[in-house]
Amino acid sequence: MKFSSKAESVLDQINTKTKLGDLRKIAKDIKKDHELAMELWSAKSFLPRLLAILIMDNKCISQDFVNALDRDMQTHPLDERNQLMDWFMANQLAKDKKAIALIESWENSHSKLQRRIFWYYQARLRWMGQTPPANTPELLAKIEANITNEAPEVQWAMNFTAGWIGIHDKQYRNRCIALGEQTGLYKGEMVSKGCTPSYLPEFIVIESNKRNL
Repeated sequence: MKFSSKAESVLDQINTKTKLGDLRKIAKDIKKDHELAMELWSAKSFLPRLLAILIMDNKCISQDFVNALDRDMQTHPLDERNQLMDWFMANQLAKDKKAIALIESWENSHSKLQRRIFWYYQARLRWMGQTPPANTPELLAKIEANITNEAPEVQWAMNFTAGWIGIHDKQYRNRCIALGEQTGLYKGEMVSKGCTPSYLPEFIVIESNKRNL
């Protein structure tokens, strides 16, 4: 594929040693450039696509646009496609009211990645320190009913949401811990030093203690 000189210049700055912080520095210099973002996205590689997400114009985001990115993400290994979609949520979708409305419509999406983001966003509302939304009882009931039957990438986000409900809403803490004990999800998981296990009984206790909640 023939790239513009601008895209070539950016791609030349990215290699296997490039870190996320490096991508943010490059994006800061570029600022917003949707045309360049789409060109970098067309390179089909993981790091250029992460950079592309940072410089997209969120005014161009629509359901059709998300679906197209979603299809492209399916060509990546599971860890990469999850990170691409999570990065897209954090750096674009969560910063625009119309995009947030899209997220909120994805609970029953046919796309596993979009369902993942529906739940991940619900967790984000809680870990960002905001007042817990009023839909907590409804969400928790849905997690309890459906988590064991969901795809792994969605399951993780549902579990994450249950964790943050248990941390911030004391009235649901024991119920969320019991959910973790019942499902056994991530029990015995090995995590890097300084990271919190995803197993709900451990996750909730550790993160609650950190915040004196």
